Amino acid sequence: MRGLRWLSVVAPVVAVALIELLSDGLLDAMFPFPLDTVLVVGLVAILAWGFSTVAFRRIDLLSAELRARNADLERREASARALHRVSVAIAALDDLDEILGAIVDQARERLGVDVALLLTYGPDGEAYVAARSGPDAGIDPAGGFPGSDVSRFVRPDLATARLDVPLQRAGETIGLVMVGSRVERGFEVDEVEMLSSLANQAAIAIENARLQARLRELAVVAERERIAREMHDGLAQVLGYVNTKSQAIEELLVAGRTDEARGQLAELAAAARSIYVDVREAILGLRSPVIPGVGLVAAVEDYAARFTEASKIAVHVEAAGEARRLDLAPDVEAQVFRIVQEALTNVRKHSGAARAEVGFAVRDGRLEVVISDDGHGTDVPPAAADRPRYGLRAMRERAASIGATIDWTSPPDGGWQVSLAVLPATTVVAASGVP
Repeated sequence: MRGLRWLSVVAPVVAVALIELLSDGLLDAMFPFPLDTVLVVGLVAILAWGFSTVAFRRIDLLSAELRARNADLERREASARALHRVSVAIAALDDLDEILGAIVDQARERLGVDVALLLTYGPDGEAYVAARSGPDAGIDPAGGFPGSDVSRFVRPDLATARLDVPLQRAGETIGLVMVGSRVERGFEVDEVEMLSSLANQAAIAIENARLQARLRELAVVAERERIAREMHDGLAQVLGYVNTKSQAIEELLVAGRTDEARGQLAELAAAARSIYVDVREAILGLRSPVIPGVGLVAAVEDYAARFTEASKIAVHVEAAGEARRLDLAPDVEAQVFRIVQEALTNVRKHSGAARAEVGFAVRDGRLEVVISDDGHGTDVPPAAADRPRYGLRAMRERAASIGATIDWTSPPDGGWQVSLAVLPATTVVAASGVP
């Protein structure tokens, strides 16, 4: 390009110099005036036409190339805008079927094709139609059309021209997006890129739905384990106790020792009342612990009132204004509530207390919850290794799941104290100005 520029400058100069030499030397001697001038002007005109032809042809080529590049940029920009609109529309959807349906609709519309399919591979490796867009008569989800691959899902005349893009997840192909046209045509690079982007969004949506389902499964498993722990630590043990007591009462009655049998019956009645409370707590535990919009403190206060009525242990809940206004993530609220619930259950079962307190406070942006009682306490904190109870282990696991810390202490004046600290990273503060 630089050589061409210099040639466009040097060539006219050299041509003019040669013409001047010819005019002063050869032409003046051979042709009289004004014929020599006419020849010089004609020669200059011919050279000017030649140079201009070359120059304008080059300019036309550069202009055509520039127009082509501008057109390509405009197509890419239009594709990017369209893809952005598609992404925004898809992000507003919740249902996976709606998301996949929107993707194939957009693929069909943006690429100007007659049919679009989204296929996923099942555990058996077979392809299944997850979403489709096009004439109903042209698509058979059962794969009844001629063909051995994905073409069996589309009527042959609608797949004269076809483009397939795989769905990738962690290096694994989980499906594909296919578009077909009834006319023979090619697909531009930007069209291939757009279909690839739509396929990526479909893969992300499918993976997100899979992870959400897995989380729900894990939540069910965790809840089942919680119920199993509570039944083992409460219901199973009390039922075993009831069975032993009933056998003892039967033997006392056979022996005619009715007074001792009455004493055993009184203990059996107390055990029945205890298991009744346990069952009520287990049933209440199956419900969502914190109703949206009510707040953690209000939920604990409501539970404390029901706990007091059932167990006859007075429970007082005290919360500072900042603690009441503090807004926590739903999973954090649920776990804190469960820890308080488990702590009060331990008070009822093991402390021999008549009164318990639950305090909420906010210090340095951290929620601190303290559950204490006036029971007999002990000199040694109930570490999991020392007293392997399901309840204590469950509280540790729940605290760890939300990044909180939990500790047990026995104050000098007796009783137990459970201290829970929820770190600032897991708190979401409402618009009350609480840091």
